[in-house]
Amino acid sequence: MIGAVIVGIVRVLSGVRPRWVGCAPSLRQRIYFANHTSHLDFAVLWATLPPTLRQLTRPVAARDYWEPNAFRRYLAASVFRAVLVERHGDGGDRAARIERAQRTIELTADALGTDNSLIVFPEGTRGSGVDIAPFKSGIYYLARLRPDVELVPAYLENLNRILPKGEALPVPLLASVTYGTPLKVEPGEACGAFLVRARAALLALRRA
Repeated sequence: MIGAVIVGIVRVLSGVRPRWVGCAPSLRQRIYFANHTSHLDFAVLWATLPPTLRQLTRPVAARDYWEPNAFRRYLAASVFRAVLVERHGDGGDRAARIERAQRTIELTADALGTDNSLIVFPEGTRGSGVDIAPFKSGIYYLARLRPDVELVPAYLENLNRILPKGEALPVPLLASVTYGTPLKVEPGEACGAFLVRARAALLALRRA
């Protein structure tokens, strides 16, 4: 019930409409990767999925944002079924950072289970909405751990204007989510080459 209410509110605020230009909705497991410009991003993307898919799709989100109060914790755990991960930053030595990153990727891969899909934001932090930052390597290693799961680019448009960074109240505007053609890590493909290719697939949806 609460999930349906949130979907309704998100649709009213954003007027969001999904555009499936490179694939169709499917029950097969997917990792939807999107540009990140607003706290509304994953809720808007989640709201555009058909109800059956929405129930199986979990956003990957920062633990420090969703755990400060009981209401956010409830939404994350009981409504969105979010996969909460630590933001690692640059603390500690290189070996410690690598170990933390590996634990996060393994946790995220485990959250896929046998039937879940995920929503991820490979930039790692919110941008301005003008450009898409280079991708962090996590999506590459996640895809390597779960080669059976296809990756679907999802370009979010206008979310940076509906809820700009630093603002608390959204401004009703029209938003859209454009879903592109699924991709996978090719045999022997290096991390850097894949990240460039995945980012390019997302950028291409601006003009789709």
